[in-house]
Order: sequence, then structure tokens, then C-alpha cells
Amino acid sequence: MAGESIPASWGLFGSSFVARKNLQVVQAGERTNAAGKPVSNKILLSISDSEYNSLRPNLEYVRLPTHLVLHETGERLDFAYFPNRGLISLVVVMKDGRTAEAGVVGNEGFTGTPAAVGLSRGPLRAVVQVTGDGFRIKVGALQNTLKSAPHLQMVLNRYAAIRGMQVAQTAACNRLHDIKQRLARWLLMTQDRVDLEALPITHDFLATMLGTDRPTVSLAAGVLQKRGLVEYTRGAVKIVNRKKLEGSACECYGVIRQYDGDLGLK
Repeated sequence: MAGESIPASWGLFGSSFVARKNLQVVQAGERTNAAGKPVSNKILLSISDSEYNSLRPNLEYVRLPTHLVLHETGERLDFAYFPNRGLISLVVVMKDGRTAEAGVVGNEGFTGTPAAVGLSRGPLRAVVQVTGDGFRIKVGALQNTLKSAPHLQMVLNRYAAIRGMQVAQTAACNRLHDIKQRLARWLLMTQDRVDLEALPITHDFLATMLGTDRPTVSLAAGVLQKRGLVEYTRGAVKIVNRKKLEGSACECYGVIRQYDGDLGLK
């Protein structure tokens, strides 16, 4: 459509926001929902005006406080969430209550990926890890929109496929690499998505994400701190030397970061 707003293609969605011919570039904040709340989610900025406008009336602005559970393992998916800011962790929960991370979602993505392919339930718990905000849409409204929004359907399908690759890499990492390497990888992945120097997370929450106990996390964190890579204050972790922290992470960070390029992350 001539004159329609859409970002240029970068990786999965669009990269440097270079305008396509006859198309106007969409920047973060230039789109809003029906209530006037600005949009920063990269998926919602990546689609055409016509497809976005079909979603717009159904996008409800929500605050995402830390530890809020958005989806529970095996339960019906009522909403899909598109974060503007903050970080959402995807977690595998065992019958005995033990947990392990499966992935993380920032403003490059969305939660409720099974809904994009017509499923009503998901295997992962989605819990807010870093406070933020964003939009939610009822699964039924999203699925109805997808019937007449082929580009959005393609974007969500590709996002789900790349997310699956990351989950597979994370599963291998959790099994094969030691806790110091995994902690370094996890801190780097988190900073990639929230772009904060100090990450507001506790050792208890890190233990939940990494599938271990607090003393083990504290020991690994102490090693990274003695190397001058991170600093710990109560309730926060500050990355002091990112380059050296990357050197302490396992190979999985490099592999996952390649996938991140397809998600529009730096």
C-alpha cells in the first residue's frame, strides 16, 4: 500500500529502520494503542499499518511488575503479551516444584507463542523477571486477526521457530555447562534485553532460573565478582566488565546471540 508505515527488514523484523520505497519508517513510540499508550515492542512496530490497525483495538496496556505470572504451565492461554520494557522468563516446572529456565523475552518478542499456531495451552511458565510494561491481547482476538494478517502470521511463526532454537540451546547448556558459565550467559542475555547496567535480580531468583540452589548461585557469583566482572548489591547485579564476562560465558551465549540478531537485538 503506497505511503503505508512499516519498518525496513532487519533479521526477523527490520534492523536499521531504513525505509523501503514508498513506505514511512515506524519508530518506537510512533504507534499507540487505542488508549494512546506508546508502543516500543519490535513485533508491533514491524508490521504494516493495516495489520497493526486490525490489532490496535484489542491491545490492552498493562504494567508488568516483578514476579507476576503471565502464563502457568499447562493452563489455558488467555492472553498473549507484547512487552515494551522489562524482561519475562520462560520456565520449565517439574512436578516436585523444581524449575529451570527455558528462555527469556524482552521487547523483541511476545509470550504465548503456542497461540500463534492455533494451540490453546503452553508447556512453560512465563513470569516477569524485570519490571516493565507492554500490551496484552486476548488469544481469540489474536487468532482472529491472524486470519487476515499474513505478514503478522509469518513474523510470529518465525519468532516461535527461533525461540524454539534458543530453548534447545538452553537445554543443552543447563545439562553440559557449569554454573559459572551458565550464570555469565544468563546475565549477558538479560542485559541484552533490558539494556541496564545494574540488573534488579536476586540470588534466589537466579537460583530459580538456573535450576539450582541459592548457595550454589552465591558461590558462582562470588567467583565472577572476584574476577572483577560483576558487582553485587542487595537485590541487584551490576555488570562491570562485559567483555570479560562474555569470555567467562559458555559457547551457548555466542550461539544464542546469533539467533538474537534475527530478533533485532544488538
